[in-house]
Amino acid sequence: MKILPVMPLRDIVVFPHMAAPLIVGRENSIKALEYAMNNNTEIILVVQVDAAINEPGAADLHQTGTISKVLQLLRLPDGTIKALVEGKRRGLLVEFVKQPDFFMGRVEEFKEHNEYDLKNIAYHRQLLLSFKSYAARNKKISPEVVKSVESIADPARFIDVLASHLPVNSVDKQAVLSKINLPERYALVLDIVSRELELTELEGAIQAKVRKRLAKIQRDYYLTEQIKVIKKEIGQDKDEHGAEFDELAERIKDKNMPVVAREKAEQELKKLKPMPPSSAEATVIRNYLDCILSLPWQDKSESELNINQAEKVLDEDHYGLRKPKERILEYLAVQAQVEKLHGPILCLVGPPGVGKTSLCKSVARAMEREFVRISLGGVRDEAEIRGHRRTYIGAMPGRIIQALRKVKVNNPVFCLDEVDKMSTDFRGDPASALLEVLDSEQNTAFNDHFLDLDYDLSDIFFITTANSLH
Repeated sequence: MKILPVMPLRDIVVFPHMAAPLIVGRENSIKALEYAMNNNTEIILVVQVDAAINEPGAADLHQTGTISKVLQLLRLPDGTIKALVEGKRRGLLVEFVKQPDFFMGRVEEFKEHNEYDLKNIAYHRQLLLSFKSYAARNKKISPEVVKSVESIADPARFIDVLASHLPVNSVDKQAVLSKINLPERYALVLDIVSRELELTELEGAIQAKVRKRLAKIQRDYYLTEQIKVIKKEIGQDKDEHGAEFDELAERIKDKNMPVVAREKAEQELKKLKPMPPSSAEATVIRNYLDCILSLPWQDKSESELNINQAEKVLDEDHYGLRKPKERILEYLAVQAQVEKLHGPILCLVGPPGVGKTSLCKSVARAMEREFVRISLGGVRDEAEIRGHRRTYIGAMPGRIIQALRKVKVNNPVFCLDEVDKMSTDFRGDPASALLEVLDSEQNTAFNDHFLDLDYDLSDIFFITTANSLH
């Protein structure tokens, strides 16, 4: 039993019969190396159980290590040491002997039993065959390494050199180092090589699938580009997207909308034409043009307001409700006398279930107009009213504009349900945005952020509902 300096290693296993360069920064490890070099003695290299520990104790080290010879020490400019060590034999760290600057340890040497019996011969052949197969699939192992391993006759040295060249983690290598029995060591290394061979084959199959898919994508792209060039050469460069542009241009021309909106649509179409069809910006412009062209800018439903007929419809649909009906009829009577009513907005207040919304539907039927309803209960984002700007991903127009796209006329009866349930947060105040919708002085030029155009809401008959006046 020898007393040797001890040097802990973080994540590298030095096997017997191999030389390894080490970069050493811990002061106690540097002292241990210098002691071994100056006194021409060997040193035992042991791997830490947890590589993150900076000052390991006896419990933080594996017991089995490698008795090694320090061949060279070189101090680097940053204060660290570059050491070249050569593993000699396996050793068992029996006991620590504390020194002022570093650890010493009582070390028991293991003697290798290299019985080359039939079992070991079978293991040797199978391990060499598996290693060759693995090396043929792994570029990290060079043919020279395979030849050098194949030429080793000593069984113990053969296993250690082979294991040192495997690109596996320190846990597997430490397990090999800790195996003293030769057949068990053969079996363990054979298991590791077989596992790595299986993983390599699986990775190869996955990479082959990826390459095949990428090759198909590249082939399709190449053929598509060739078709485009051929069409351009023979004068048929107006592909399927050309027909789409013609259709959009025709729709812009035929659409009954203000001059400003038409100019904006033509400008966006001009920007769209040179863009790649699959680009994100082209999709945004298409959505924008579709929104502009689907709005009822100046399309109105034909309606003839007859107060007697309106009263009859209200009475048919609802029993009682005398005061609300009278107020509605007064409002309709005034509107019948003027072209556009610049007055207050009707607001029906009452608890849930008394017929506020259904009364709004009756008003639409009495006026022979389309009916639209949006619920504002719980709305706390200004963008719900004014829409999102087109710079945002997934931008959409506000709910007012969306409702008009669905109803396809510019003069519906518009019910804004539960206006008292709106709230305010960091995203803005929807009630303030709603003021621009309802105020007759402002709603002739309502500006939705998505449209970025003035839209006339003055022909819409707005009715609001609430559960409370407070």
